[in-house]
Amino acid sequence: MKIDGAVAVVTGAGSGIGRSIAAALASAGASVVAGDIDAGSAAETAAMIGGVAAEADAASTDGIATLLDTARRSFGPVDIYVANAGISGQFGLGDDEAAWDQIIDINVRAHVRAAKAVVPEWLERSGGHFVAVASAAGLLTQLSAAPYSVTKHAAVGFAEWLAINYGDEGIGVSCVCPMGVDTPMLRGMSDSPDAQMRMAAAAVTSAGPVIGPDAVAALVVQAIVDGTFLVLPHPEVLNMYRQKGADYDRWIAGMRRYQRTLG
Repeated sequence: MKIDGAVAVVTGAGSGIGRSIAAALASAGASVVAGDIDAGSAAETAAMIGGVAAEADAASTDGIATLLDTARRSFGPVDIYVANAGISGQFGLGDDEAAWDQIIDINVRAHVRAAKAVVPEWLERSGGHFVAVASAAGLLTQLSAAPYSVTKHAAVGFAEWLAINYGDEGIGVSCVCPMGVDTPMLRGMSDSPDAQMRMAAAAVTSAGPVIGPDAVAALVVQAIVDGTFLVLPHPEVLNMYRQKGADYDRWIAGMRRYQRTLG
């Protein structure tokens, strides 16, 4: 897809990876709506990139409609939708059922609801690109955090389904699966007083280098241009994923050992 002249929506654009993707798309010539549930953060991003801010809950149907309507009024029909907003959720098994519902809504249903909103229009135009920002946890796992691991697996699965079912109709899909990225979320986990949260952060930071969000954003832009599905800012994840598929029991045993070294 050609980014120059395209209209893009980025959710969770108030900080971290979302802000960097919004900036990278704008630098490549896109008109960008920076969406975030925090109005102030969205406004900061929009001012920084010369875009338009939208205060919206990217997990809700109404919030998604706000993002798309803002884009249409400001720039025109949306060509690129970046489903980036996400949360870490509770740790362990996640004892709070309401918290499970919340993370499923934000990390998974937000992608489904956004696709329902944009795909019909893209089918009419025979073009569009959906970016699902998942995690290496969606290909591997996340120690200490069942809700995060489960929802990121689901995000990867939904992105795969979109790519298979609509690729022949001119719709591109990219799924972004980084390990450690220097964001407020990861820093907050590393500094947390909760031991499980710190272990989850250590599992990420000790598995590979912690990279900047701008590096992730650059790869996302390239993936949109090239029509690439799997975006791995940490190339070593591919080898880990292959090892997992080659011998699942051995991989699980290795992850148990790794967990013990962190515990």
